[in-house]
Amino acid sequence: MNELGYCSGIENYSRYLSGRNEGEPPPTLFDYMPSDAILIIDESHVTVPQIGGMYRGDRSRKETLVEYGFRLPSALDNRPLRFEEFERLAPQTIYVSATPGPYELEKSGSEIIDQVVRPTGLLDPLIEIRPVSIQVDDLLSEARQRADKK
Repeated sequence: MNELGYCSGIENYSRYLSGRNEGEPPPTLFDYMPSDAILIIDESHVTVPQIGGMYRGDRSRKETLVEYGFRLPSALDNRPLRFEEFERLAPQTIYVSATPGPYELEKSGSEIIDQVVRPTGLLDPLIEIRPVSIQVDDLLSEARQRADKK
């Protein structure tokens, strides 16, 4: 590091550079946010489960590397946050989802807001209700019209 200014793979030993103890959470952007920051998690029904999955996936891969001697055990501390750490360190949070999952519903309690305006600017399609008594003939007629256009 003294000669080149860098060392490939040094991030795997970041706990020594940051002075952390074994198992302590890594530094994150949360460390630099003001105490009144707001975290907005978009598509939270997908994002929240991925937060927990990141740690488990990273851990599994690195344990194999450590086991076979490709990394030192300290490499396990260069990692994503555990879900519990994320919950503890994250500032107040707004979960944004058209289909909130159980976690978001639990955390939000009764403070759930419906979004009335679609952010994409797309309009909802017009719904046409037709009588069920002629549905087969109607379907065939619609299919013929489409086929004639080609």
